[in-house]
Amino acid sequence: MSKQGRTTLRLDKVLTHMGYGSRSDIKKKIKQAGVTVNGVRAKDSGMHVDPYKDDIRIDGEQVQYKEFIYLMLHKPPGVVSATEDTRDRTVLDLLEPEHLAFEPFPVGRLDKDTEGLLLLTNDGKLAHELLSPKWHVPKTYEAVVSGDVTEADVQQFASGVTLDDGYVTLPGELTILRKEQQGDEVVSHISLVIHEGKFHQVKRMFQAVGKKVTYLKRVQMGELKLDEGLRIGTYRELTEDELLQLGKDETSR
Repeated sequence: MSKQGRTTLRLDKVLTHMGYGSRSDIKKKIKQAGVTVNGVRAKDSGMHVDPYKDDIRIDGEQVQYKEFIYLMLHKPPGVVSATEDTRDRTVLDLLEPEHLAFEPFPVGRLDKDTEGLLLLTNDGKLAHELLSPKWHVPKTYEAVVSGDVTEADVQQFASGVTLDDGYVTLPGELTILRKEQQGDEVVSHISLVIHEGKFHQVKRMFQAVGKKVTYLKRVQMGELKLDEGLRIGTYRELTEDELLQLGKDETSR
Protein backbone atom coordinates (compact mmCIF):
# COMPACT_ATOMS: atom_id res chain seq x y z
CA MET A 1 0.00 0.00 0.00
CA SER A 2 1.58 3.26 -1.09
CA LYS A 3 1.41 6.42 0.95
CA GLN A 4 -0.81 8.04 -1.65
CA GLY A 5 -4.45 7.03 -1.34
CA ARG A 6 -3.84 4.71 1.58
CA THR A 7 -6.54 3.81 4.08
CA THR A 8 -6.39 3.45 7.84
CA LEU A 9 -5.87 0.07 9.48
CA ARG A 10 -7.07 -1.57 12.68
CA LEU A 11 -4.60 -1.04 15.52
CA ASP A 12 -4.35 -4.76 16.27
CA LYS A 13 -3.64 -5.51 12.60
CA VAL A 14 -0.80 -2.99 12.57
CA LEU A 15 0.77 -4.42 15.72
CA THR A 16 0.39 -8.10 14.74
CA HIS A 17 1.84 -7.30 11.30
CA MET A 18 4.86 -5.78 13.00
CA GLY A 19 5.39 -8.89 15.12
CA TYR A 20 4.18 -7.66 18.51
CA GLY A 21 2.04 -10.75 19.08
CA SER A 22 -1.31 -12.24 18.16
CA ARG A 23 -4.55 -10.25 18.20
CA SER A 24 -5.35 -11.68 21.62
CA ASP A 25 -1.88 -10.65 22.83
CA ILE A 26 -2.51 -7.11 21.60
CA LYS A 27 -5.93 -7.01 23.23
CA LYS A 28 -4.35 -8.03 26.55
CA LYS A 29 -1.60 -5.43 26.16
CA ILE A 30 -4.21 -2.71 25.55
CA LYS A 31 -6.10 -3.77 28.68
CA GLN A 32 -2.84 -3.40 30.59
CA ALA A 33 -2.56 0.20 29.28
CA GLY A 34 0.55 -0.74 27.32
CA VAL A 35 -0.43 0.89 24.01
CA THR A 36 -0.74 4.58 23.16
CA VAL A 37 -1.73 6.39 19.97
CA ASN A 38 -0.54 9.99 19.66
CA GLY A 39 0.12 10.06 23.40
CA VAL A 40 -3.36 8.83 24.36
CA ARG A 41 -3.92 5.41 25.89
CA ALA A 42 -5.59 3.05 23.41
CA LYS A 43 -8.72 1.37 24.76
CA ASP A 44 -9.97 -0.51 21.69
CA SER A 45 -7.81 -2.93 19.68
CA GLY A 46 -10.13 -2.40 16.72
CA MET A 47 -9.63 1.38 16.53
CA HIS A 48 -8.42 2.63 13.16
CA VAL A 49 -5.04 4.34 12.86
CA ASP A 50 -2.80 5.68 10.13
CA PRO A 51 0.34 3.60 10.72
CA TYR A 52 2.52 6.04 8.75
CA LYS A 53 1.35 9.25 10.45
CA ASP A 54 0.14 8.31 13.93
CA ASP A 55 2.59 7.97 16.82
CA ILE A 56 1.89 4.42 17.97
CA ARG A 57 3.81 3.09 20.96
CA ILE A 58 3.79 -0.22 22.77
CA ASP A 59 5.36 -0.18 26.24
CA GLY A 60 6.84 3.19 25.28
CA GLU A 61 8.56 1.84 22.15
CA GLN A 62 7.56 3.64 18.95
CA VAL A 63 6.23 1.36 16.23
CA GLN A 64 8.01 1.96 12.90
CA TYR A 65 5.44 0.58 10.48
CA LYS A 66 6.25 -0.87 7.09
CA GLU A 67 4.02 -2.89 4.83
CA PHE A 68 6.66 -4.83 2.95
CA ILE A 69 9.86 -6.55 3.96
CA TYR A 70 12.82 -7.43 1.74
CA LEU A 71 15.41 -9.87 3.03
CA MET A 72 18.69 -11.05 1.51
CA LEU A 73 19.47 -14.59 2.64
CA HIS A 74 22.71 -16.47 2.12
CA LYS A 75 20.98 -19.82 1.72
CA PRO A 76 22.92 -22.82 2.99
CA PRO A 77 22.87 -26.26 1.34
CA GLY A 78 20.38 -28.72 2.83
CA VAL A 79 17.63 -26.12 3.24
CA VAL A 80 14.71 -26.01 0.80
CA SER A 81 13.37 -22.85 -0.83
CA ALA A 82 9.80 -23.23 0.39
CA THR A 83 7.49 -21.85 3.04
CA GLU A 84 6.81 -25.31 4.47
CA ASP A 85 8.07 -28.84 4.06
CA THR A 86 7.26 -32.04 5.94
CA ARG A 87 10.81 -33.47 5.77
CA ASP A 88 13.39 -30.71 5.45
CA ARG A 89 14.17 -27.38 7.02
CA THR A 90 12.92 -24.47 4.95
CA VAL A 91 14.38 -21.01 4.46
CA LEU A 92 11.65 -19.65 6.75
CA ASP A 93 13.09 -21.74 9.58
CA LEU A 94 16.16 -19.47 9.42
CA LEU A 95 14.16 -16.30 10.15
CA GLU A 96 13.50 -14.55 13.46
CA PRO A 97 9.86 -14.17 14.64
CA GLU A 98 9.95 -10.41 14.02
CA HIS A 99 10.53 -11.10 10.31
CA LEU A 100 8.26 -14.14 10.09
CA ALA A 101 5.40 -11.86 11.18
CA PHE A 102 5.49 -10.29 7.69
CA GLU A 103 4.80 -13.71 6.14
CA PRO A 104 7.63 -13.49 3.59
CA PHE A 105 8.19 -16.10 0.88
CA PRO A 106 11.21 -16.94 -1.29
CA VAL A 107 11.38 -15.25 -4.70
CA GLY A 108 11.98 -18.24 -6.92
CA ARG A 109 13.99 -21.14 -5.63
CA LEU A 110 17.47 -22.53 -5.22
CA ASP A 111 17.96 -26.29 -5.29
CA LYS A 112 18.28 -27.95 -1.90
CA ASP A 113 22.02 -28.51 -2.32
CA THR A 114 22.69 -25.07 -3.82
CA GLU A 115 23.82 -22.13 -1.71
CA GLY A 116 23.82 -18.40 -2.27
CA LEU A 117 21.59 -15.40 -2.83
CA LEU A 118 17.89 -15.81 -2.14
CA LEU A 119 15.49 -12.90 -1.79
CA LEU A 120 12.54 -13.24 0.60
CA THR A 121 9.70 -10.75 0.60
CA ASN A 122 5.94 -10.35 1.05
CA ASP A 123 5.80 -8.03 -1.97
CA GLY A 124 3.98 -10.15 -4.53
CA LYS A 125 4.24 -7.56 -7.29
CA LEU A 126 8.03 -7.40 -7.05
CA ALA A 127 8.29 -11.19 -6.92
CA HIS A 128 6.20 -11.48 -10.07
CA GLU A 129 8.36 -8.94 -11.90
CA LEU A 130 11.59 -10.71 -10.93
CA LEU A 131 10.28 -14.15 -11.92
CA SER A 132 8.25 -13.28 -15.02
CA PRO A 133 9.74 -14.96 -18.12
CA LYS A 134 9.11 -11.82 -20.19
CA TRP A 135 11.63 -9.82 -18.15
CA HIS A 136 14.46 -12.40 -18.37
CA VAL A 137 16.08 -11.16 -15.16
CA PRO A 138 19.72 -12.35 -15.30
CA LYS A 139 20.99 -14.68 -12.57
CA THR A 140 24.71 -15.17 -11.98
CA TYR A 141 26.13 -18.40 -10.59
CA GLU A 142 29.58 -19.61 -9.61
CA ALA A 143 30.19 -23.33 -9.90
CA VAL A 144 32.77 -26.07 -9.60
CA VAL A 145 32.48 -28.47 -12.53
CA SER A 146 33.95 -31.95 -12.80
CA GLY A 147 35.53 -31.94 -16.25
CA ASP A 148 37.49 -29.66 -18.54
CA VAL A 149 35.26 -26.72 -19.49
CA THR A 150 36.53 -25.43 -22.83
CA GLU A 151 36.05 -22.50 -25.18
CA ALA A 152 33.82 -24.80 -27.22
CA ASP A 153 31.53 -25.03 -24.19
CA VAL A 154 31.59 -21.24 -23.89
CA GLN A 155 30.42 -20.96 -27.50
CA GLN A 156 27.81 -23.67 -27.00
CA PHE A 157 26.34 -21.90 -23.98
CA ALA A 158 26.33 -18.61 -25.91
CA SER A 159 24.13 -20.12 -28.61
CA GLY A 160 21.84 -22.04 -26.26
CA VAL A 161 22.06 -25.58 -24.90
CA THR A 162 19.62 -28.39 -25.66
CA LEU A 163 18.53 -29.94 -22.36
CA ASP A 164 17.56 -33.57 -21.74
CA ASP A 165 13.89 -32.84 -22.46
CA GLY A 166 14.64 -31.17 -25.80
CA TYR A 167 14.26 -27.60 -24.52
CA VAL A 168 16.80 -25.15 -25.95
CA THR A 169 17.91 -22.61 -23.36
CA LEU A 170 18.34 -18.92 -23.94
CA PRO A 171 21.97 -17.89 -24.53
CA GLY A 172 24.08 -17.96 -21.37
CA GLU A 173 27.35 -16.16 -20.63
CA LEU A 174 29.87 -18.79 -19.47
CA THR A 175 33.24 -17.61 -18.13
CA ILE A 176 36.08 -19.98 -17.24
CA LEU A 177 37.66 -18.65 -14.04
CA ARG A 178 40.38 -21.25 -13.50
CA LYS A 179 41.16 -24.93 -13.74
CA GLU A 180 43.01 -27.35 -11.51
CA GLN A 181 44.17 -30.94 -11.78
CA GLN A 182 42.81 -33.30 -9.15
CA GLY A 183 44.41 -36.69 -9.74
CA ASP A 184 43.43 -37.82 -13.23
CA GLU A 185 40.60 -35.30 -13.43
CA VAL A 186 40.40 -31.66 -14.46
CA VAL A 187 38.17 -29.52 -12.25
CA SER A 188 36.88 -26.24 -13.68
CA HIS A 189 35.75 -23.16 -11.75
CA ILE A 190 33.28 -21.11 -13.75
CA SER A 191 30.85 -18.22 -13.69
CA LEU A 192 27.57 -18.43 -15.60
CA VAL A 193 24.86 -15.86 -16.29
CA ILE A 194 21.48 -17.23 -17.37
CA HIS A 195 18.27 -15.38 -18.17
CA GLU A 196 15.66 -17.94 -17.17
CA GLY A 197 15.12 -20.42 -14.37
CA LYS A 198 14.27 -23.91 -15.58
CA PHE A 199 14.36 -26.78 -13.08
CA HIS A 200 18.02 -27.66 -12.23
CA GLN A 201 18.97 -25.57 -15.25
CA VAL A 202 22.67 -24.96 -14.56
CA LYS A 203 23.31 -28.61 -13.73
CA ARG A 204 21.40 -29.77 -16.80
CA MET A 205 23.24 -27.35 -19.08
CA PHE A 206 26.59 -28.82 -18.04
CA GLN A 207 25.19 -32.33 -18.20
CA ALA A 208 24.27 -31.61 -21.83
CA VAL A 209 27.95 -30.99 -22.63
CA GLY A 210 29.13 -34.06 -20.73
CA LYS A 211 30.16 -32.49 -17.43
CA LYS A 212 28.90 -32.50 -13.85
CA VAL A 213 28.36 -29.60 -11.42
CA THR A 214 29.68 -30.52 -7.97
CA TYR A 215 29.18 -27.13 -6.28
CA LEU A 216 26.79 -24.32 -7.15
CA LYS A 217 26.30 -20.87 -5.67
CA ARG A 218 24.10 -17.99 -6.86
CA VAL A 219 25.88 -14.68 -6.39
CA GLN A 220 23.63 -12.20 -8.21
CA MET A 221 20.02 -11.69 -9.32
CA GLY A 222 19.42 -8.73 -11.60
CA GLU A 223 21.46 -5.89 -10.10
CA LEU A 224 21.27 -7.36 -6.59
CA LYS A 225 24.55 -8.95 -5.48
CA LEU A 226 25.07 -11.31 -2.57
CA ASP A 227 26.73 -9.44 0.29
CA GLU A 228 30.19 -11.03 0.60
CA GLY A 229 30.12 -10.33 4.33
CA LEU A 230 26.88 -12.24 4.84
CA ARG A 231 27.75 -15.55 6.46
CA ILE A 232 26.11 -18.68 5.10
CA GLY A 233 22.76 -19.28 6.79
CA THR A 234 22.33 -15.64 7.83
CA TYR A 235 20.29 -12.80 6.35
CA ARG A 236 19.61 -9.08 6.56
CA GLU A 237 17.15 -6.52 5.26
CA LEU A 238 17.99 -4.85 1.96
CA THR A 239 19.49 -1.37 2.03
CA GLU A 240 17.83 1.59 0.33
CA ASP A 241 20.38 1.39 -2.50
CA GLU A 242 19.60 -2.29 -3.01
CA LEU A 243 15.88 -1.55 -3.09
CA LEU A 244 16.52 1.00 -5.81
CA GLN A 245 18.45 -1.65 -7.74
CA LEU A 246 15.30 -3.75 -7.67
CA GLY A 247 13.24 -0.82 -8.88
CA LYS A 248 11.71 -0.13 -5.47
CA ASP A 249 11.52 3.48 -4.32
CA GLU A 250 11.89 3.57 -0.52
CA THR A 251 9.94 6.83 -0.32
CA SER A 252 6.84 5.25 -1.85
CA ARG A 253 6.60 2.38 0.63
